[in-house]
Amino acid sequence: MKLNEDRFFDPDPATRRVARDLYDTTRELPIISPHGHVDPAILATNAPFPEPTALLVSPDHYILRLLHSQGIPLEALGIPTRDGKPVTADPRTIWRLFAKNWFLFRGTPSRAWLDYELHEVFGVTRSLSADTAEKIYDEIAEKLGSPEFTPRRLFDRFRIEVLATTDRATDTLEHHRAIRESEWKRRVIPTFRPDALFAIASPQWRGQLSLLEEVAHNPVKTFEDFRSALAGRRKYFKTMGATASDHAVEVPHTERLPDREVEKIFRAALDGAVEKRDQARFEAHMLMEMAEMSLADGLVMQLHPGAFRDHDAKLYDRFGSDRGGDIPAATEYTRNLRDLLNAYGNDPRLTLIVFTLDESTYSRELAPLAGYYSAMKLGPPWWFHDSIEGMHRFRARTTETAGLYNTVGFNDDTRAFCSIPARHDLSRRVDANFLASLVVRHIVAKDEAVEMARSLAYELARDSYKLGTA
Repeated sequence: MKLNEDRFFDPDPATRRVARDLYDTTRELPIISPHGHVDPAILATNAPFPEPTALLVSPDHYILRLLHSQGIPLEALGIPTRDGKPVTADPRTIWRLFAKNWFLFRGTPSRAWLDYELHEVFGVTRSLSADTAEKIYDEIAEKLGSPEFTPRRLFDRFRIEVLATTDRATDTLEHHRAIRESEWKRRVIPTFRPDALFAIASPQWRGQLSLLEEVAHNPVKTFEDFRSALAGRRKYFKTMGATASDHAVEVPHTERLPDREVEKIFRAALDGAVEKRDQARFEAHMLMEMAEMSLADGLVMQLHPGAFRDHDAKLYDRFGSDRGGDIPAATEYTRNLRDLLNAYGNDPRLTLIVFTLDESTYSRELAPLAGYYSAMKLGPPWWFHDSIEGMHRFRARTTETAGLYNTVGFNDDTRAFCSIPARHDLSRRVDANFLASLVVRHIVAKDEAVEMARSLAYELARDSYKLGTA
């Protein structure tokens, strides 16, 4: 296996030459990872990774969903069931199954990322297949047992300047505290995510509310108690280094409800007498509350809408969330965000970063909104669209209307720690190629493209997420 130095660049020689030059100016820049799902315990304990399957296969829902689509049961991939029934436990068996089906990933971003991880991170020089599976497994396993492949050593090797995790509002952040109190002085910060506390129609909501009361050290009997507890948690997250909040909703509707109505809905939630439509209105109101709190505490507000969570009900019942069963849904922004943007969209104290899983909204809604409201920025392609063609489509459909500087660079949005440099490398290459196409068509000058490439690779994420100072 050998990675071509011109991978992902346009075959046109003129474009490829410029793309190569632009990429060379960004390839060694530090990584800003402002949004992701790496478990902070990995870096708090700095324990060696156990073996290749647990590191590269099990935490990657891209891998799980594609194998599942070919009829491979998650039990065969070692994914634990909620009822505790036995699943395949031998990691070598799972690795062999993965390698046997490696061909399924041809042309996908997973293949691009994994090729990079195998070759650049672990030094694997042979292609993965059923025939090479055992030798590659042993090769990676041996390296994982060496000091150079402990999480903190890899963190430094990857040139990660900042790594933001995503944490429930009720999280004690004990692992973040352990990192801060250790001799290892690197920047790993939490992100405030209160979604579970807004899902008032969920059977798990009362349990989440109890956790909030526990960490807030106060009972929550009224909506004002609830709001005060959330503000206190945001303050605590900031003391632990947080610069952002994150909000995942199916529909990005925003609406400020009258105080009396909010209190009525909240009391009904306490009594267990709310339905999905009540939750939708409550979430719409809470997005307004979160934006208002951001004016006071300065946390950047991220909005990740459009995911139909746990679309496969049977898979969810058997394995729980984050197993690849989420599906994008059509999403409307112009009307849904109007209340929030009318209230705060031009307030210099707010930064609102909006993402989408609905590519049809790029040029019709998102680029015009971000190209007008000073508080709004466009998050990069994520989840199903953080791919070679997905990234190119995003740039092509938003740059003319929103410009480059109303976007926020790149974030990797990954649980798989070793995929971080792979994802950033792919993004830097794709952005270099896009900018090269502007240069060869004489839309921008090459010196301008150099500045733009650096912004996309590093500066926009650093500045948009307020990560310029420790």
